[in-house]
Amino acid sequence: MTRALRRPSSKRSSRLLGYERMTILDAILERKRAEVEAAKSRVPAAAVRSAAETMDAAPRSLTASLAGGPAPAVIAELKRRSPSKGLIRPDFEPVALAREYAEGGAAALSVLTDEHYFGGELGYLAQIRSEVALPLLRKDFVIDPYQIDQTRESGADAILLIVAALSRTELAEFRVQAGELGLDALVEVHDEKELEIALAAGATLLGVNNRDLRTFAVDLGVFESVAGHLAGDPNVLLVAESGIYSSADIVRLENAGARAFLVGESLMRQANVAEALRELRRRE
Repeated sequence: MTRALRRPSSKRSSRLLGYERMTILDAILERKRAEVEAAKSRVPAAAVRSAAETMDAAPRSLTASLAGGPAPAVIAELKRRSPSKGLIRPDFEPVALAREYAEGGAAALSVLTDEHYFGGELGYLAQIRSEVALPLLRKDFVIDPYQIDQTRESGADAILLIVAALSRTELAEFRVQAGELGLDALVEVHDEKELEIALAAGATLLGVNNRDLRTFAVDLGVFESVAGHLAGDPNVLLVAESGIYSSADIVRLENAGARAFLVGESLMRQANVAEALRELRRRE
């Protein structure tokens, strides 16, 4: 019998971020804009673009890894903390954890690079890439073309684009820019309206996040609702994100159309993440 990982309370903390009138996403994006401008002042955009365009190693295909490997395909996430749950992994050693995930059967790795809210670092990407052969997804709040060039320069193979954080024009342009650099773009949606925007922008690698980024509440029914509007479109690879704690959750989401799964917190809380991942992927 596969053991389900403990599912935490979804109750929102009253002290989140110290913002009473802004949503969590609003607060994150406001800070991210300031961080990007500060980064540009340290390393000019032209220099980052040049470095991105002259990288030697070709990106690894996230899409191919998810579609062509053994099921269930899991993008295992490296996450030290989150705005809603605080510190998740006190002994956070990204390279060691990445190796364990590879041993446990991960199809790819998601690496949080937001420092302030999630305890990540952009430098983790290069560290992990030199040690682990899996495709790397940079997980961050991308709001500027600078970050896309930065992602390629840092050694990632794919980038997350969140529909809720971008205009229609930005989403379409960012997808094109990522493709020009050889990066896969995982386009993340949360509802039917965002799904329509993603599809109009040409997204074929589509993540449905069961976590509402404005409240951080989680509901697996979000994926089922959004996926129902695709009617099993074979041209779209659907990734279920957040709230996945057991093989039963994976089966439920597979039945709704998921072909891959992004799992972070439930694995990060386990002492042995390789074994936890094997348990999660185990078929009855």
